[in-house]
Amino acid sequence: MGSSDDFREFYQASYGRTLAMVTALIGGRAEAEDITQEAFARALARWTLLRGYDQPDAWVRKVALRLAIDAGRRHRRWLTTIGRLTALRQPTSSEPGDDLHFSPLGAALLELPMSERKVLVLHYLADLPVNVIARELGLPPGTVKTRLGAGRRHLEKSLSQHPEAVGQ
Repeated sequence: MGSSDDFREFYQASYGRTLAMVTALIGGRAEAEDITQEAFARALARWTLLRGYDQPDAWVRKVALRLAIDAGRRHRRWLTTIGRLTALRQPTSSEPGDDLHFSPLGAALLELPMSERKVLVLHYLADLPVNVIARELGLPPGTVKTRLGAGRRHLEKSLSQHPEAVGQ
């Protein structure tokens, strides 16, 4: 099987999970698609090396996480520059679409600090165990567990303030 066939299979098997992870991290599907595609484009450029890895998807996840974090930083700087910090909590459109702002869980997730959001997304969306998350983020497993617990408590508190929305 050729290199392009290997990559095509890898891409088809991994793209959806990676996109879901990035969407949960940044809140908007359109930007998440751009970030995910950029991560896979970088993987394609290095595919001759990456195809020999045991888990090339871990490399793509790490790149996508970094790109998502960078995008978040750029977005925050832009909001600060134009003096619209309140826009961070407001949906940017009036249509639900694929943005997380419109679901109670999505809105609560976006209010979490990125450190907690990352571990929750990797654990529950990417279905990674604590030790893998720790290795990929360069953290001790205890720190990952602490952030998971804190994130769950913050989500529970936020969602309990709007019980009518949780069942929707």
